[in-house]
Amino acid sequence: MMHITKVKDIITKTEEIITKIEEITTKTEEIPQTCTEEHPENTRSSFSCKQQKPDAGPFARWAVVQLKLWNKYRVSNVPSLIFIDATTGKVVCRNGLLVIRDDPEGLEFPWGPKPFSEVVAGPLLRNNGQTLDSSALEGSHVGVYFSAHWCPPCRSLTRVLVESYQKIKEVGQKFEILFVSADRSEDSFKQYFSEMPWVAVPYADEARRSRLNRLYGIQGIPTLIVLDPKGEVITRQGRVEVLNDVECREFPWHPKPVLELTDSNAVQLNEGPCLVLFVDSEDDGESEAAKQLIQPIAEKIIAKYKAKEEEAPLLFFVAGEDDMTDSLRDYTNLPEAAPLLTILDMSARAKYVMDVEEITPEIVEAFVSDFLADKLKPEPI
Repeated sequence: MMHITKVKDIITKTEEIITKIEEITTKTEEIPQTCTEEHPENTRSSFSCKQQKPDAGPFARWAVVQLKLWNKYRVSNVPSLIFIDATTGKVVCRNGLLVIRDDPEGLEFPWGPKPFSEVVAGPLLRNNGQTLDSSALEGSHVGVYFSAHWCPPCRSLTRVLVESYQKIKEVGQKFEILFVSADRSEDSFKQYFSEMPWVAVPYADEARRSRLNRLYGIQGIPTLIVLDPKGEVITRQGRVEVLNDVECREFPWHPKPVLELTDSNAVQLNEGPCLVLFVDSEDDGESEAAKQLIQPIAEKIIAKYKAKEEEAPLLFFVAGEDDMTDSLRDYTNLPEAAPLLTILDMSARAKYVMDVEEITPEIVEAFVSDFLADKLKPEPI
């Protein structure tokens, strides 16, 4: 198995695969663009983009707009290799590192996403040794759980997830969880799986486990991807949903346009630019009123990008008064004012603050439009 430890190794391997692809296919218009970190001490803010071909469609003009690539493709870890269709800009494969490990000859090029039912096809296990076919998952909501025993946050989430799983099953919902192990040995897998009442991909089937990681672009664990009965993704934030909704009243956790900022979902602030409306939560109804104020704008933005089969370029939050919010204000050097309308871009270490006395839907919409049009001047975080 190939182990990749340096960015230069990744570039070399990618170039080797591209050369092989050019020898076996005529689809040379689908050439990857690689963006590589140059300075680890300043991750995200200092890296270079290299085009493998002079004609990379609409992405040529983005080569110098480095941070937009981070935000557009929701890159959270480095190194990261993402393959895109240069004509449409749509993501073909989020986990290119696994691609160049598992398909070094480029035989599966262009590595487009396959249906969950196809990728998961094969025998599954229960912890009592029973086997069943993956077709048993059909017609159910499925939580695809990427986890490992050596990971303390994984073990903590598993304890909560077992309770959630049982509550969902008790009320008659058709729900199954599929454990995709990242354990380092089969013994560790067996020990960890013994705690789980759901099914798993056999540990020995490394190829299928790897394909599932590739399918969902897994960059860290624990990760819980929740699918509808057709195998389409409902949410990639299953971990957050399980921790926030311990009674599972909102299962299957369809994404909300506007989230109330909490300790468990604050990690999403690192995924890209976020509009955060700070309010005085000691005032009864203030948080809910704030959500209602920005929700139509959030829904409009989400629908616009969904129609283009793209992720919305902004997440939307309402933040009340608590220790976590205080820490966020301190970290971003924001005033204690409330209400306070901001856009925070952690990856660019930038903030945008709307300095107005009264926040209206029109002001929020104009603020968002100006941000998306690059008309706002950022302040450093």
